[in-house]
Amino acid sequence: MGVNYIWDLVIKARRAGIAKEELKFKAAKVYSPYMELSLEAINAKTVDKTVEVNPFYRFEDIFRELFDVNYTGESELRQVLFDIVTHLLAEIDLTQGMNKREYYIRFVLRDLEAGLFGSQAAENIRLFTRDEQEIIAGNLLRLYETGEAVYLLRDTMRKIFPHSTIYANCEEKDELLIYVGQTETDAARARLALILDIFLPVRFQTEIYWRNHFGILDVEETMQIESIALY
Repeated sequence: MGVNYIWDLVIKARRAGIAKEELKFKAAKVYSPYMELSLEAINAKTVDKTVEVNPFYRFEDIFRELFDVNYTGESELRQVLFDIVTHLLAEIDLTQGMNKREYYIRFVLRDLEAGLFGSQAAENIRLFTRDEQEIIAGNLLRLYETGEAVYLLRDTMRKIFPHSTIYANCEEKDELLIYVGQTETDAARARLALILDIFLPVRFQTEIYWRNHFGILDVEETMQIESIALY
């Protein structure tokens, strides 16, 4: 899907792992009067860190004098000012569209990154995409509101590890059998560890299964020869 506003592009860049601080906004020399971004930026499948912007599409009152066609001096200074002001405008765009809950999610993410949930959590949260981080922070808020830890553990696992399944074994002990559904790697272990640190109730023990599922009678896909994990 194309983008036509600076806030569109900042969100697209964030999803691509590019911080807004890495973006450099330049006043486009050639542009359509009906578009805020250059045609290249609108249709690009990837995000270029240098972005050409039509300064008069929405912000003519701000940039009219800065880019008066009759004034050609101090071009470098004017470009630096344009970049700074456009970053500020993009931030205003983003915050105006946020609701109260989205602010809370940002606060939770800031606390995670700052180490308020432990140094290991601060390190591991960086292994998630921005969208995944927001899923975790949103469910952490729901945990404070509802206390439904096991449900939110299931929900978070399914969204971060789409092939995962969690089984409860509470007949003899409080135990969760967690099938992750992917190859075990260092990064995957660290991502799983963060989720368990946040959402796993203290009383529960866990058994983790990665690629191979433990066998369940009458469930054919779990009873494949050489693909069954022992419980």
